[in-house]
Amino acid sequence: MTILVGYVPSPEGEAALRAGIDEARLRGEKLLVVNTSRGDAYVDPRFAQEPDLTHVREDLAALGIDFDVRQVLGGGDAAEEIVDLAEQEGVSLVVIGLRRRSAVGKLIMGSAAQRILLGALCPVLAVKAAGQE
Repeated sequence: MTILVGYVPSPEGEAALRAGIDEARLRGEKLLVVNTSRGDAYVDPRFAQEPDLTHVREDLAALGIDFDVRQVLGGGDAAEEIVDLAEQEGVSLVVIGLRRRSAVGKLIMGSAAQRILLGALCPVLAVKAAGQE
């Protein structure tokens, strides 16, 4: 089986990656790290540039983790991309990072994390970055 990590270049993305590594080791499973973005760092802060992805690959290789890193560019909604990929790949667990948002922010913008939690057919582990309440 495989564990899918929704990765963004942020403290929340790093927290998700670390939790995914822990789960992959615990379960003896492969790690699939996915970055979904419209593909333009100037417009989309979720876009992982090549140095970000190189950092992820080097860390996972150094840890001896069986992994794959994918970047889905130009796609639609990030939550939808992750839910669809999790289903296509038959993953055992999705790991996502959470960021703190106000109730009004969630109401106006929606919540990708909420859509993943509700839409995924497998368990979802949601983690916060260190220092978040």
